[in-house]
Amino acid sequence: MREERVRKWNWAGLALGVTGVIVGMTHVAWGSDIQDIRVEWTDAGKKLATERVASWKSKGEMVLIPAGEFIMGSDKKTDRLAYRSEIPQRRVYLDAFEIGKYEVTALEYLKFILATNRPPQLDWRYDGGNFQESMAHHPIMHVTWADADAYCKWAGQRLPTEAEWEKAARGVDGRLFPWGHQYAGPTRANFGRTGLSGPVRDRPERLLLYPPIISVDKYENAVSPHGLYQTIGNVAEWVSDWYDQDYYKSAPDRNPQGPETGTQKAFRGGGWMDSTTTMRVAMRNGTDPNTKINWLGFRCAKSVTGEHSSSTTSHMHDELPTLEASH
Repeated sequence: MREERVRKWNWAGLALGVTGVIVGMTHVAWGSDIQDIRVEWTDAGKKLATERVASWKSKGEMVLIPAGEFIMGSDKKTDRLAYRSEIPQRRVYLDAFEIGKYEVTALEYLKFILATNRPPQLDWRYDGGNFQESMAHHPIMHVTWADADAYCKWAGQRLPTEAEWEKAARGVDGRLFPWGHQYAGPTRANFGRTGLSGPVRDRPERLLLYPPIISVDKYENAVSPHGLYQTIGNVAEWVSDWYDQDYYKSAPDRNPQGPETGTQKAFRGGGWMDSTTTMRVAMRNGTDPNTKINWLGFRCAKSVTGEHSSSTTSHMHDELPTLEASH
């Protein structure tokens, strides 16, 4: 079960266990914890980064999701792969909101890094603290929940709730995948990849390697009913809620915000190393909010009010089907 797998990976935050790994980056020779690894700008590198954010076009488009109900969670009758944390399935009402059409990219995060005077990311080891040009529109990774939250607030936005993420990813009709009920395959999502030499869970040092991720605007045949790209595959995504696997049993059916407290933060969507069983929009999980890892990123959301709450930039016109009682 994936919930058990994540706990096994947690190694005190999924970050420990890289002792003895030689890290080829400025000012760092050995790493016992990726939280301790710090890449520094060179003067030329920071100048190049500033030029990039001034001239390169980013992918920060938002999609408006109209107010209304949708079917949230899973029913074993229609999804044999459903986990305990996804049950019971129910109708949930959400106020209107906006959400990122794409996952936040390296280029977008670079703007935040420069504006808030932060050091380069763990992966940015080229040209004095920069990412390679081909990585500009890859999803940002190696960010804690607090990093993701800080970015969204800096951008005048916020992290989506679990419910908002799921509605934007699956539409209103309870489908298993963004595109419908067909199982995911390599032509629809970037998943089932082990990288260069084996899964991360067996090789902790692989936390320091660049994974097989792709640009956030790929897979046009797999967008959600609301037009979101890569809600499953590539990287999983932090959301705002604290995580409780039994939350659905007592969650409100109107604008749920997650538990008031907790020890883990929720994330949604599968990453590049996940399997078919977890490539479903109802799949949910959580981990230590201090986690920094190469299969976890995020997208932002924003509350809307007034006349904007009834229109949408998506083409979503599905009717809510009859929801059978779960047993």
